[in-house]
Amino acid sequence: MKNQSIKGWIKSGAPGVWLSAGAVSIAVIMTVGLLLLIAVRGLGYFWPADVLQASYQVPGSPAQTLVGEVVAREQVPRARLRATSTAVPADGPLTMTRELLKVGNRDVYGSDFVWVVADWLADVQAPADLLVLQRREWGNFYGRLLDIREHGQVVAQGADAWAELAPRLERVRHLRRALDRLEAQELSAINRGLENARLQARKLQLSGRFDAAAQADLGAEQSALNARYDEAEARLEALRAQIDRDSLTAVEAGGQAVPISLGQVAHAYRPNAMGPLAKAGFYCTQLWEFLSSGPRAANTEGGVFPAIFGTVMLTLIMAVIVTPFGVLAAVYLREYARQGWVTRLIRVAVNNLAGVPSIVYGVFGLGFFVYVLGGSLDRLLFPEALPAPTLGTPGLLWASLTLALLAVPVVIVATEEGLARIPRSLREGSLALGATRAETLFKVVLPMASPAMMTGMILAIARAAGEVAPLMLVGVVKMAPSLPVDGHFPYVHLDQKIMHLGFHIYDVGFQSPNVEAARPLVYATALLLVLVIVLLNLAAVALRNHLREKYKALDS
Repeated sequence: MKNQSIKGWIKSGAPGVWLSAGAVSIAVIMTVGLLLLIAVRGLGYFWPADVLQASYQVPGSPAQTLVGEVVAREQVPRARLRATSTAVPADGPLTMTRELLKVGNRDVYGSDFVWVVADWLADVQAPADLLVLQRREWGNFYGRLLDIREHGQVVAQGADAWAELAPRLERVRHLRRALDRLEAQELSAINRGLENARLQARKLQLSGRFDAAAQADLGAEQSALNARYDEAEARLEALRAQIDRDSLTAVEAGGQAVPISLGQVAHAYRPNAMGPLAKAGFYCTQLWEFLSSGPRAANTEGGVFPAIFGTVMLTLIMAVIVTPFGVLAAVYLREYARQGWVTRLIRVAVNNLAGVPSIVYGVFGLGFFVYVLGGSLDRLLFPEALPAPTLGTPGLLWASLTLALLAVPVVIVATEEGLARIPRSLREGSLALGATRAETLFKVVLPMASPAMMTGMILAIARAAGEVAPLMLVGVVKMAPSLPVDGHFPYVHLDQKIMHLGFHIYDVGFQSPNVEAARPLVYATALLLVLVIVLLNLAAVALRNHLREKYKALDS
């Protein structure tokens, strides 16, 4: 009787339902868990953690004072520690606790991080006067503020020095913003003008029209630009001198006094003296800086705004390119092509293209788009710039085309499926009412298939936005000097190289000279990449749902 009931339960299909539900639940739990891990480790990096001061004494060695943040704590087998330090006694528990301290001061110690045995730490405190300086180079500095100097002369010491530091740092920030504007706008425009004048002269030489009048005109233009450049350079040097006017002297844990220019200080704070609200405000400031500024210190510090901008722009251009080509290919295969072995072969090829490794597309993009197509366009349109390439070098346009080539099979398949679901009676009814085949296609078939097209675009965005391998070959770089959109004609520079969040994760995680310092940024950037893809997909889903509701009546 019991066996019959089990057989009946199996035949009812309930085991399959439970297995499917369990698999979906496990997938959801794993996905949410991964996102939570990334969020906690990434977003926690921006919280101003307390700075500890402790006496650390390795058995048989003199004690030393350590100052820093506790980054990680783990249990390590005693035998493993004995293999790295003979000071670890053989007797005792099987495991010992060790802590990773971020001690900063790389210019003094040579390394930002140090592993210590927790049992050898003593007199652990969190003094309120411990200072953290986030520097533009050499990482964080931990210590105590000694004095503030102007032109090398002491202007404040002790408690007065801390009160004097904030307004002087604010002054430096204003000067640095003015310096960045001068470099990014005025000097960039002058350099662009000089390069355009040089190319114009070369173009006239190639065409044989570089006569005395043209030489005089271009010479006058270049002289005016050079005069503007000299004046801007003088202002630039004056700003740099003003930025370097102030400095501070700080004392590190070992007692060494270290002079630091305020021009190299991004932020200065005392985390042990900050309350929860002050820490929350500082956290928001740090998070906004991460989203709105560019990277520094070999991408191990600062923000990722150029990478965000490059990722979004690359994905949008890819979507604009891939959608019409994918839709046209699907319409031809479904609506116009004679159904036979040729179309079946084409569909098999399209399905196989969707499984080709992305690096193969990158190699094809480099060989065809960059070298063949770009090199030909350079010889045809920009001969005056040769041998320096204009389009014959990796850039935003070729990266977008490579991603479009990678994603077009997805759009073709999704659009074909949408076209196949449209009843044939609708087409015949439209034709019976006197509409042409083209009018039927554009006014009846394509509008009703638009949700399927949007589904294809969503899948294309989901696949292409996170790709890294092909982009390394066709236009994405570690550090881009400027954004591909600016105020100079033609305003959108498709030949320019860009940064990308996926490549930024790879570079920071695997190419960084300071792995421990870069690890939190890997998590934060990975979370940001997921959020960017989710937002792009949500926008496409909202548009698809709108189209689906709009044409639901026709479908019914």
